[in-house]
Order: sequence, then structure tokens, then C-alpha cells
Amino acid sequence: MNQDMSSFVTFARLGEALSATHSRKRMAQLIADYLRGLAPEEISTAARLIIGRVFPESDDRVLNVSGSAVDRVLRQVITLSEGERRAALAGAVDFGEAVQGMFEHGHRLGPQGSPLTLMDVYRACEEIAATTGPGSRAVKDALLRALLERASPVEAKYIVKVVVKEMRHGVSEGILMDGIALAAGVPASEIRRANMLVGDVGRVAEIALRDGTDGLARLSAGVGRPIKPMLAQTADDIPSAFEMLGGELALEYKLDGARLQIHVAGDRVWLFSRHLSDVTASLPEIVDWVRRGFAGHQVIAEGEVIAVDHRGRVLPFQDLMQRIGRVHEIDRAREEVPLQLHLFDLLYLDGKSLLDRPNTERWAALERVHGPLALVRRIVPQSIAEGEAFLQQARAAGQEGLMAKALDSPYTPGVRGRHWLKIKPAVTLDLVIVAADWGYGRRHGWLSNYHLAARDENTGEFLEVGKTFKGLTDAEFQQMTKRLLSLETGRGRYTVYVRPEVVVEVAFNNIQRSPQYKSGVALRFARITRFRPDKRPEEADTIQTMRKMLG
Repeated sequence: MNQDMSSFVTFARLGEALSATHSRKRMAQLIADYLRGLAPEEISTAARLIIGRVFPESDDRVLNVSGSAVDRVLRQVITLSEGERRAALAGAVDFGEAVQGMFEHGHRLGPQGSPLTLMDVYRACEEIAATTGPGSRAVKDALLRALLERASPVEAKYIVKVVVKEMRHGVSEGILMDGIALAAGVPASEIRRANMLVGDVGRVAEIALRDGTDGLARLSAGVGRPIKPMLAQTADDIPSAFEMLGGELALEYKLDGARLQIHVAGDRVWLFSRHLSDVTASLPEIVDWVRRGFAGHQVIAEGEVIAVDHRGRVLPFQDLMQRIGRVHEIDRAREEVPLQLHLFDLLYLDGKSLLDRPNTERWAALERVHGPLALVRRIVPQSIAEGEAFLQQARAAGQEGLMAKALDSPYTPGVRGRHWLKIKPAVTLDLVIVAADWGYGRRHGWLSNYHLAARDENTGEFLEVGKTFKGLTDAEFQQMTKRLLSLETGRGRYTVYVRPEVVVEVAFNNIQRSPQYKSGVALRFARITRFRPDKRPEEADTIQTMRKMLG
């Protein structure tokens, strides 16, 4: 191990090098060179931090440090005039870069102390995450201040990027895994499969570099260890799904709920969210149901939990979110927001992994062991017409649409492949762009996250209803950046505010109530489908229309 590689400044310089290239191969090589120089006990931490993740995905610890908290601590570490501070914020593409500028131009108020190591930063993050309750704000501030007092400008930049979760150098988890594969000298496919099974890219990196292929081969699915969920692409309609899957497919209701991964071993039950968080304690009735339903079996199953009213009608998604992960007043929430569970896959049964078995075999196994637990409605259509009729039934029942699944497909954790397809009839609204955020990674230098607004027909005001960066090509991002900058009315830390002149057609999954926005409503999964230069802002859809469309 090279002692210099353990220093935090080396990690920060890696971040700078990654930001300076758009080549996936170059990024992977930089990561590989860095990981090879670390001590074994540093590898897992370093791998996670490279993508801005402090803890494993299934670890519920959070830092809970806001931008305002960072700003409060910065004022205790360096002194700047308000003009210099505003200039640093306005000229930076993210908060980390602004902090670097402040450190370069400000005056230090305290000593630097000994050089920071990678593990110094990680241990401080652990302490910050563990600090809760009365007086926690002061303790968190002191821990962060102790780091920043020892930091160089570039180290301060990356400390802040870590704590506010804005790494923004363009490295995805996929690129990181390519780097791990290079560092360990193993096929990238083995790294990806191990990560699917373990759900912690840091642990995978440590095992790969220490034990190579043999160590990775020993990893397997097991009850109590969450697996990354298989992901789906989108199909426009039933005929498209038939074509994409060769006509050999099952169709299932796509419920407007939350995906659950269910692990059962005897009386022990674990419930994991799609992001691998343990939500067992917040859903006691589901724990009871699956404990009884899978009695006598060890299983890893997947299902969708939905919220319903006392007449069994599906409630909007945000009502369900009152239950998932809740830790207080669970009995009251259980009474106010009843739940239903619908199973749709079986990944492990009585000591055997089913991940590589075809969808039909996994479904048949689920049918054998589900007991009184409900299964999602499913058919194997013989024609497009039969599929179309099933879609209409799903919509009439208040569901989002359908899932189409290739009958011969294995379960590929964490992969957004073509074996699963979402079919959801699109609804569109004409909305106005009122602001945009600067992009990062491949979109660095472009305004690429658009704030969407609808018109209040009573006041004429444009009220925000959501954001999206989806639907545009690179050329359109560049053109839109120029257009929006010409309409600029002001700036925030990462945001450019513009005159409400650009109208876009926006598709979305559904509309939900939202306390976040003054409008009281928000779009879910919005994406721009086209520009509407033929429409004036006054012709945009209204807040009143959106409120009528609430689920």
C-alpha cells in the first residue's frame, strides 16, 4: 500500500481527474489505478465514496446534513465578504465547487492540523450519522468543522460533495464496477453479478481485490440479504410489447404501489424497499401475513404493496408513503392507511436460488407456495386483442397499466433489460419552463433539469408542479440552454430562473397531491415529449385542470 493513496487529497484529485474526462474507459482506468493502491480495509469505503455513497444501500444510516448547515459551518472556518461569497456561489456549477472557491479566496479562521486520510473522513461521517436528538446540530457542526479546518481547498470541495450527496463527476455505478473489474483482473460480468446479489458495491470491491474470482464465486443469494431488483424498460403499447418480446409473454397488472422484497426464514421476516432499505418495522401486518403465508418455507419473494381505503379502493401513491419506513405511531397509521400485498415473483426457495430459472418456472413455484397471500393478476395472452382487453381491465380497476414479461427470462438483479416492459398509456399536459438547474456528468455546462409550471387560471401565476431532465437529445439540451439563458431573470446556487415563455408537452405517470409545491400538486415521472412553439404560455394547462386529474 502506498501511504499517499490513503490520503484524502488523493481521493479528491481522483475526483478532479474523473471530472476532466468523458471517456468511460479512462474513468474506469483511473478508478482501477486508485483502488489498487489502497489498503484492504480502505477499499470498500473508497469504492462507495467514489459514487458519493457513504454507506451500503441497505444501510439506513443518513448524514442528514443540509446545504444551510454546511454554509453555517463554513462561516466558522473561513471569512469572506458577502460579495465574495455570492460570487463563489454564482460562478460554480455545484456547491462543492463553490466551497473550493471560498477556501481559495477566503481567510482561514483556524489551524489546518494534520493531513486528512480517507478513513478520517469516513469515520467523521459515521459519527455524524450516529448523532441524533437534542443538541445534535451542534455536534454535527463540530464534526464537520473539524474536517474542514484540516482540509485543503480541493479536499473541502469533496468533503462537501460527500456530505450533501452531489458528487457530480459523471461516474455511474456501472463505470465504477468496470474500474473494480480492471483493478481485480476479473471479468466485469462477475463484478456485476456479485453486486446484484450483495447490493453493496463496496463489499464487492473489497472481495474482488482481495480474493478475486474465487471470492466472488462464493457469493450467492441468501435469506436476509437484499438483492438488487430487476428493472424494466418501457413499451408504448401492447403491440410494441408483443414485438419486443417475440409474442411469448405474460401480462400482469402494474400496481401504483411500492415494490417490496420479502425474505422469510421460519419466524424471521425482513422487508426491503426497492432501494434495499429495511422497512420491516413500518409494515407489521405484512410481516404477519407473509410469516403465515410462507410457513414452513425459506423464501425471497417480490411483491407490490398498495394503500387502499376501507372500501378497498386504491389510494394515491403519496398516501402509501405515509406508511413505508414510518417508525412512529404505526398502529394509528395502520388504521388510517390499510394495505394490500400482491406477489409477482419468487427468487429463492428452500435453499435454492431461482434467479436463473425462467419466468414461467418462478411463477409456477410461487403459485405452489403462496398460500393465502394474493398474487398479482396475470394472463398469458394468445393475441394482441386479448392483451388490449386486459390493459383496459387494469385501467378500469384503477391500476397504472401492465407489466409485460418474457416467459423464458431469468431474473437479472439490478439490470434494466428488455425482458420486462412497462406499458402505461401516456397522458400529456402543456406546461411552461420557469427555471432550470445546471447539469452534471455528461450534461455538465447545460441547463438540463427543467422546473415545470402550470397556470393558475384565477391569478395568472405560473406554479411549479415538478421537474424533469428526461426526453431531450444532447443537441436539444444545448439549444435549450441558450434559449433559457436569454430569458434569465435571476440565479440561485444551481438554478437559473427564467421568464415563463417556453411551452413543452409533458408526459407523466400520474398526478399526486404535494405539500412541496405552492400549487399543491406534482407530476410523477415527468418527461418532455416535444416543444410547443405554437402555444403561448397563456395557453398552457392550468392548476385547476391538474387538480381534477388527481388520483
